[in-house]
Amino acid sequence: MSEKIYIAGHRGMLGSSILRKLEEDAEYELITRTSKELDLRVQKDVENFFKSEEIDTVILAAAKVGSIEENRLNPAEFLIENLEIELNVIHSAFKNNVKNLIFISSSCVYPDNAPQPLKEDVIFTGRLEPENEAYGLAKLAGIKACEYYKREYGLNYFSVLPTNLYGVNDSFDPEHSHVIPGVMRRMDDAKNENKESISVWGTGNIYREFLYVDDAADAIIFLLKNTPSENIINLGTGIDLTIKELVKEIKNVVGYDGELIFDTSKPDGIYKRQLDMSKLKAMGWQPKTSLKEGLKITYKWYKENY
Repeated sequence: MSEKIYIAGHRGMLGSSILRKLEEDAEYELITRTSKELDLRVQKDVENFFKSEEIDTVILAAAKVGSIEENRLNPAEFLIENLEIELNVIHSAFKNNVKNLIFISSSCVYPDNAPQPLKEDVIFTGRLEPENEAYGLAKLAGIKACEYYKREYGLNYFSVLPTNLYGVNDSFDPEHSHVIPGVMRRMDDAKNENKESISVWGTGNIYREFLYVDDAADAIIFLLKNTPSENIINLGTGIDLTIKELVKEIKNVVGYDGELIFDTSKPDGIYKRQLDMSKLKAMGWQPKTSLKEGLKITYKWYKENY
């Protein structure tokens, strides 16, 4: 009998990648619901869904996500909606005898002054980055919920902390996208319109780490098959670069010849957030896709789909 896996958030960038990869494996029966079919913010609906399905494993990739500016302007919504999604799913999974749950958290749960590279044991040792505080607090609650159910009931509930993800099925909305799709779209538009320059938020001097989404999905499936003993596992490349370096890489991929103007009136966010990847690498996993290769695949997908 095949294992029944519910992928919450299967239409998102990471969830859709996990779904594509798991569809190739006959040992799993996959269960999905769109947000119209099941609103994860509504506790009663989530409880009824879990009662109607005999689910073995949950991959919780659903979340309310957005840009730094959206997080700054709408902290209440980012806190409450993410708490509703996480706690409804995790608690309903527990009540309905789901033995395995992988919670997709975020690297923004790390304190903004934590030593680099970021090790899992420094979480909860300091205050969060102010721009993403509400989102980070919700993700911290999800981490603790999984830890408590594991400790109290012996369930295999644990959390994965991805770094910044990018790739196919990302959002290229000019107002709501993250740095790679946002810059890539504006550069492509500027190239097509023969614009001499584009503006990029911040100084460009901060460091960020980026992981291609199919590599992230591959790691999630690896952890599905190789259960970690730890409650929290970092997921990234262990390699970072400045935003200036990143933007130049995107510029080469897009083939844009114009000038890059860094708008220093816009916030940078935390100076550096590089993950320590020793735990996952010790288990035998590491990423396969270089940044240059990942950007090429992403741009090709963007041109074909937008």
